[in-house]
Amino acid sequence: MKFVRIGDRGQERPAVIDGSRYLDISPITADIDGDFLSGDGVAAVRRALAEGSLSPLSVPQGARIGAPIARPSAIICVGMNYAAHAAESGSEPPKVPIIFLKTPNTLGGPDDDVAIPRGSRKTDWEVELGVVIGARASYLDSPADSLRHIAGFVAANDLSEREWQLEISGGQWSKGKSAPGFSPVGPWLVTPDEIDHRGLRLRSWVNGELRQESTTADLIFDVETIVWSLSQYLTLEPGDLVLTGTPQGVALSGRFPYLVAGDVCEIDIEGLGHQRQTFVAWAQPDGSKESIR
Repeated sequence: MKFVRIGDRGQERPAVIDGSRYLDISPITADIDGDFLSGDGVAAVRRALAEGSLSPLSVPQGARIGAPIARPSAIICVGMNYAAHAAESGSEPPKVPIIFLKTPNTLGGPDDDVAIPRGSRKTDWEVELGVVIGARASYLDSPADSLRHIAGFVAANDLSEREWQLEISGGQWSKGKSAPGFSPVGPWLVTPDEIDHRGLRLRSWVNGELRQESTTADLIFDVETIVWSLSQYLTLEPGDLVLTGTPQGVALSGRFPYLVAGDVCEIDIEGLGHQRQTFVAWAQPDGSKESIR
């Protein structure tokens, strides 16, 4: 199944996609969150689909698509998880997963505008496969146990401010990862039965020019290993989001300029949908903006 949330920020309505139709699942759940994903919600939607008891949701032309999950309790990320990206970052491939956190309030819709942070000189893009947790995971015995704890997969853009992440971070990457809107997710949450996560094509473009192209088959640590490994050090809660790393082709490589206001970034993951963000100047509380560099 493909789940989606439609509407203005904070007023998104949950739906399931059936062919070209959006079907309203608000009689089953108020939102696509941890309670829905860990309880009987997904099965209830599946039953309602089979029975034909869900009503079409009227979606106006140009309606906003929100992130397909409500605000998670945590966004946990794996760094340098593609060998070529590690190389362009000047690092050896890691021997264990490198972990950092993003704040949950970075979550945004797939096509929301993103503000270049105030003072930013090195805002960067990163297409990534996202994993949504469906059942609490703690001290899993082996990677083979991981899929039972996964609700589905999403496309994500792990936006980063590289100066803050690497040069003035004090060794903690999260400083450069947590600006507002720095985690566009969606458009869909796709359940594991409908997608093979092991060889999905990932691509990104800036202003129409291809930047990244790879597949999840090139992950150093695969999805199952990531979830199992994380569970040895922290508890993953239903609704949490795990980002699995990005392939080569980012601005950090030195081959491309960093993002500035007016740029358009697009990402696409096979089977998980397409995103398009326009980057805008940071606005003062009075509405005035930074000059465009």
